[in-house]
Amino acid sequence: MVQIKMKIISTKDNLQILHEDNHIIVVNKRVGDIVQGDKTGDKPLSEVVKEYIKEKYQKPGKVFLGVVHRLDRPTTGIVVFARTSKALTRLNELFANRETQKTYWAIVKNKPEKEQDTLVHYLKRNEKNNTSKAHIKEVPESKKAILDYKIIKTLDNYFALEINLYTGRHHQIRAQLAAIDCPIKGDLKYGFDRSNPDGGIHLHARKLIFIHPVSKESLEIFAPTPKDAIWSSI
Repeated sequence: MVQIKMKIISTKDNLQILHEDNHIIVVNKRVGDIVQGDKTGDKPLSEVVKEYIKEKYQKPGKVFLGVVHRLDRPTTGIVVFARTSKALTRLNELFANRETQKTYWAIVKNKPEKEQDTLVHYLKRNEKNNTSKAHIKEVPESKKAILDYKIIKTLDNYFALEINLYTGRHHQIRAQLAAIDCPIKGDLKYGFDRSNPDGGIHLHARKLIFIHPVSKESLEIFAPTPKDAIWSSI
């Protein structure tokens, strides 16, 4: 396995690049970035990466960049893009078939009842307010959601959790932690009592393990946490 340490190999225009080769580029998403264009009209991360590639490699014409997966706008951490159509097809298959290992860190104020546990819920999405509700039992139009967590550090006023994600549902971690009365710091939408100054939430895509779509090497990529007092204390 090729382990890519928590190192930012390039920073340009606030774009933090964790890994780059001819077929993929992996970046550390910041709070507020949208991965792909949406109705807000804000410039997406995908366009920033395209501009970086065009300038660095002096590419004429349009730059190909495939969006493989997304992170919620207030969330930070690892995002993988495909630089070739071959890589995009294979990465889409990997992510669709759950052949990746995703690890997140989250900061919560309430201590979970158990030091570590596996959570199984059935999530139903509400399109009107863009939330998901976690149910203990299956309900119509719900999807099964599974994760496990463990407390990795007790802070002065919060608890740091490490989360392994086994399904990829809409707002899964946010909804499931809220369901056990542990909303993520800053997440007003899921029950935290106040927002963060930057509008983000303390949820970070910390580590991703996957098979490189072309070289077939196993990559283990880590993303540094944002620079704030709470993350720095872990």
